[in-house]
Amino acid sequence: MELRQAVQERRSIRRFKPDPVPETLVREILDAARWSPSWGNTQPWEFYVITGEPLQKFQAANGAAFDEKGQPQPDIKMPDSWTEELKKRYMAIGKSALDSLGLARDDAAGRNDHGRNMFRLFNAPCLIVACIDKRSTSVEYALLDVGLISQTICLLAHDRGLGTCLLACAVRFPAVLKSLLPDGDDKLLAIGIILGYPDGDAPINRFARERATLDEIVTWVK
Repeated sequence: MELRQAVQERRSIRRFKPDPVPETLVREILDAARWSPSWGNTQPWEFYVITGEPLQKFQAANGAAFDEKGQPQPDIKMPDSWTEELKKRYMAIGKSALDSLGLARDDAAGRNDHGRNMFRLFNAPCLIVACIDKRSTSVEYALLDVGLISQTICLLAHDRGLGTCLLACAVRFPAVLKSLLPDGDDKLLAIGIILGYPDGDAPINRFARERATLDEIVTWVK
């Protein structure tokens, strides 16, 4: 696949086929992704790959945490305010996803089911959790590097016919996840990347996406 094609066609997948992803394929993707750039070649990223019964346990527990409406305590602070333009984009993608599911604005039960499904990671068969060591003295730069390799993972997965979705909700209740992870208490959980074979017929995987125009995001200084 051409790089430009991969960048433009990759999208967040929210419904997967039940087929498991072969471990050899996940290894191949991660092995290629480790060549991503990082500050000073520090390569601060660490990953857990969760599948099978442990993943099913986490999906159930994370869904239950959503139902209990407890206060999230993520290791990495989530945004709690936006400029109007960013909020507009955020609301627009949410509306597109709900519209694709046929959920009306006043359908509280349907919207709640969608939220629970998201916290259950859309039943994806594989979860990759990106972390950094708690001893890191430059969390901000380490997170930039995590973002770089996460994008690389998503592009490589797309190239191999897999779908991904970067999910903050995978790490919003870190205690739930860390209870399943060896040495989890020594890590800062940054983001979850769900991975699987996309259901190409699902409307939620097919709605039109939008991006800001170049003039909205670039200022030329000559």
